[in-house]
Amino acid sequence: MESNTNFKEFKKFIESDKSIKSTHQPLNVNSDKDNLSLDDLIIKTKEIISLKHYSIKTQKSYINWLKQFYNFVNKDITEYESMDVKNFLTNLVKERNVSASTQNQAFNAILFLFRNVLNKNLENMESTLRAKINRKIPTVLTREEVAEVFEYLSGTYLIMAKLLYGCGLRLMECMSLRIKNIDFESNTVTIHSGKGDKDRIVMLPKNIKPDLKEHISLCKNQYLNDLELGHGLVKLPDALSRKYPNASKEWGWHWVFPAKDHYMDKINGNIYKHHIHESNFQKAIKNASRKTNIPKKISAHTLRHSFATHLLESGVNIRVVQELLGHKQIETTMIYTHVILEYKNKIKSPLDYL
Repeated sequence: MESNTNFKEFKKFIESDKSIKSTHQPLNVNSDKDNLSLDDLIIKTKEIISLKHYSIKTQKSYINWLKQFYNFVNKDITEYESMDVKNFLTNLVKERNVSASTQNQAFNAILFLFRNVLNKNLENMESTLRAKINRKIPTVLTREEVAEVFEYLSGTYLIMAKLLYGCGLRLMECMSLRIKNIDFESNTVTIHSGKGDKDRIVMLPKNIKPDLKEHISLCKNQYLNDLELGHGLVKLPDALSRKYPNASKEWGWHWVFPAKDHYMDKINGNIYKHHIHESNFQKAIKNASRKTNIPKKISAHTLRHSFATHLLESGVNIRVVQELLGHKQIETTMIYTHVILEYKNKIKSPLDYL
């Protein structure tokens, strides 16, 4: 059973969600009683997620958990109750042995379903069996190891890796950068709608400016060629395409890391270009790490972990690091204090006294 501390956090989340004011209309489970189906739930859930500006990844995750919950409960949607949620979450721990983060993800999705789609509250969740939370120390590279990884990257992927490490970006924040987000004059990068739909500004390393400028110049040449061919469109966030009909052709809205190919929108028939898929960069990082002699599991997020740790090692205030990373809670940033080699080296093992 979960600890009192974990339950307080759990309850705090439930209470904080009540303060969210919605502008949408939830499903009327009474009027829809005869024909409410899983498809109805999915359609309505997607609609509300879109209104709340949640990411595509969140939408996919919530829909996945909605389907699992629907199959587990196996009863009329109008009869869903808190006990069904408790049983489902308990099953995840006892039968499927999921981690605490996975169980919390499932709970968030179902809470969203009840509060925003079904217009119901979850009651008496105190006795729910909670997965044990294991605090894992992130993998961090030394400065020399970061440089070694960079040696096995080139072109666009090297620039992206340097932005992840040099700016502390999340992978999708890097993928989603638009030309207007890069300010070479002030040496800043603006992150729009990061995790939690928050904006922030980070430094642009001088080291990367020449290569990034050259890369953007090549992208602009391709953009001009696309315009001549009647292409050159990108999707705009939210409803900006309706407010500014011509903005999707403007250079400032185009991706810093565009994909090579175009695609056709099935709804309006327009030809668009998306950004590079994150899996391509993840493969490049994986291949580079294999070629090194570094015995660590390296991913794109490892570069962000290394960014934070190296800033703290160099004496940057932890509150500044928190702001640069876009962390809501200082406790999230404090995990990096556990991997700072400078502090560990000050402690002498008893064995060294023999």
